[in-house]
Amino acid sequence: MGAKGLLILKLLMFQGLFISHSQYADFDFFYLVLQWPGAYCDTNRSCCYPTSGKPAADFGIHGLWPYYVDGLYPSHCSPDSKFNQSQISDLVSSLKTKWPTLSCPSNEGFKLWEQEWKEHGTCSESVMNQHDYFEKTLKLRDRVNLLQILTNSGIKPDDGFYDLQSIKDAIKQEIGFTPGIECNKDPELNNQLHRIYLCVDTSGTEFIGCPALPKERCSSILQFSKF
Repeated sequence: MGAKGLLILKLLMFQGLFISHSQYADFDFFYLVLQWPGAYCDTNRSCCYPTSGKPAADFGIHGLWPYYVDGLYPSHCSPDSKFNQSQISDLVSSLKTKWPTLSCPSNEGFKLWEQEWKEHGTCSESVMNQHDYFEKTLKLRDRVNLLQILTNSGIKPDDGFYDLQSIKDAIKQEIGFTPGIECNKDPELNNQLHRIYLCVDTSGTEFIGCPALPKERCSSILQFSKF
C-alpha cells in the first residue's frame, strides 16, 4: 500500500468508518443460554419429555441469542429465511441430546429449533448461516460443563438450597467471566436456579465478559432442583 493509501486508511480509522469483519454483525454479542430441566419442569407450566425419552439430568441449550449492549435485542430478522431440517441433518443426534425440547405435546425437537432459528438465528445471518448457528451453539455447549463445575464446588441438583454468589463464583472461576443467572419459582414459591447466561463474541466462537447482564430477579439463596 502506498503512502496515499495509508493516509486514507488512517483517516477512515479515525472517523470510525473502517471496521473489522466481526463488527459487521448487526448486534453486539450473544447470550448462550443454558437451562436446567428440573427447574423448567418444576413450575406450574406443563413439561413433556421428547419422543426420544427423558433428557439427561444436565444443563441443556435454550438458545444462542444476539443482543445489544443496552439490553435490547433483535428478533425475527428475516422472515424469508425459512428453517430447513435438511441443513442440520448431521447435527440432529447432538441436538436431541444437548438441545432437548421440554414443551408439550411431546415432540422430536424440530419445533423448538425452528423457533430459535426464526426468532434469534435469523438475526445472526450476517456472520453465520443456519448450519453454523446450530453447530457453533453445540460447540460452545461442549466447552463448558456447568453441572460438573457446580458439582465440583459442592453445588448439586439435590433439591438443596445454595448461595447465589457461590454459584456465580464457581462458574467465573472456571470460565473467567461472571455469568448471568435467571430464576423461577416452583409451586411452593421457592426460588430455583433456572437458566445461566454466558456471553459470546459476535463470531459465536469465544466466551467474553458480559457487556450487559440480564435482570436476575433472584433471591440470595436458590434451590437446585432434582430432575
